[in-house]
Amino acid sequence: MSVTDGAVLVTGASTGIGLAVTQRFAAKGTPVLAGVRNDADAAKLGAIPNVEAIVLDVANAEHVAQLRERLDGVRLSGLVNNAGIAVAGPLEELDLSAWRQQFDVNFFGVVAVTQASLGALRAGSGRIVNIGSIGGRLGQPFMGPYSASKGAIHLLTESLRRELRPWNIWVSVIEPGAIATEIWRKAGESAPDALSALSDAGRERYGHQLGQMAKQAQIQNDGALPVSVVADAVEHALTAKRPRPTYVLGRPAQASLVLSSVLPARLMDRLIARIIGI
Repeated sequence: MSVTDGAVLVTGASTGIGLAVTQRFAAKGTPVLAGVRNDADAAKLGAIPNVEAIVLDVANAEHVAQLRERLDGVRLSGLVNNAGIAVAGPLEELDLSAWRQQFDVNFFGVVAVTQASLGALRAGSGRIVNIGSIGGRLGQPFMGPYSASKGAIHLLTESLRRELRPWNIWVSVIEPGAIATEIWRKAGESAPDALSALSDAGRERYGHQLGQMAKQAQIQNDGALPVSVVADAVEHALTAKRPRPTYVLGRPAQASLVLSSVLPARLMDRLIARIIGI
């Protein structure tokens, strides 16, 4: 199908949260413009009724320029900035290129896609939903790039909501705890590669702690929330009469946020270290 008025644009739509949101709105009869990274995924999603799939790497300037052209004259009802990656490791050992890749996708990609979509959102009185993370509110050891990028998304959302208020474009951020998605499965499987990429000194300093982190990540993944919980929040943010500015999903994430607001920093540091096992 081709884009029609009232469509919702979803980035990172091939798996996980993006796929769940795409399926949710398409099933309700809402046209969905689904951004994916390759032609094979585009063909798969394009077969879903009410979905038009486009190849959209949010860190690719040419793809974003093509998106802007595609949206010319379109009235969007919503934008879901979901595409993201997770870069992990000790700050001391991570090359700056890894940090730049993290921010190119998780932050600058959101900025670029939002810029390209604002004309269509303004025309359609649409809303914006940014997929953040509880990791953007609580700095997690060895997740510095990811936490920093999601923390930036939290503040970007606040700034943008206030900036777009004259046009009544509401902007929400969804900050889940552990969610059963492909991004975290891949992150867990890559743990041995991350360890092997460390220098000899890095393995001596951080090897044990990273091993403990990998074990804790597996425990969290085993109890992760289904992606449908995030899809519920996205649907509420895009359709409710009074959407929330922030959706913190999952009791562990909500409890952690409360604790961080009342406990002294040193005590919170010790608590996180004990939970993680480092």
